[in-house]
Amino acid sequence: MTVITDLINDSGETDIPEAARFQQWAETTLIGINAPGTAEKPVSLSIRIVDSLESAALNKSYRGKTHATNVLSFGCDLPDLMLAQLDETPLGDLVICAAVVRQEAQEQNKPATAHWAHMVVHGVLHLNGYDHVNDHDAEQMETEEIQILAKLGFGNPYITQ
Repeated sequence: MTVITDLINDSGETDIPEAARFQQWAETTLIGINAPGTAEKPVSLSIRIVDSLESAALNKSYRGKTHATNVLSFGCDLPDLMLAQLDETPLGDLVICAAVVRQEAQEQNKPATAHWAHMVVHGVLHLNGYDHVNDHDAEQMETEEIQILAKLGFGNPYITQ
């Protein structure tokens, strides 16, 4: 499986992982869940790193929440006829707030890289239909996250250090 990751850092932050790490985390997630339609052609994913102001504005526009959030997922919903004509399958977009990721990692006493990986895994799962609206779905999603992060060499993100 090939994931083409377009990483755009519009946050002003310089202490973010390298693009290759984001790609590795996305690929491992898609392989871990046997994502449908990913074997035929490459998958493209856009990841945009933003500041707190932009995250809060997007969160308000799309979720009605008035604060910055760690990750937002925007799926790509194209008609099958159009998808068949493309050289790659667009998965969607992730918008990750660097300041929130840094703050949460500090609060949870975990390495920043581990939390960045968690946000990518979490976002890619959302792009593949996973959600945490109810307890059952949340448990299923968290189980996948824990297993995928373990494959990447990270600990359980839900255990506070």
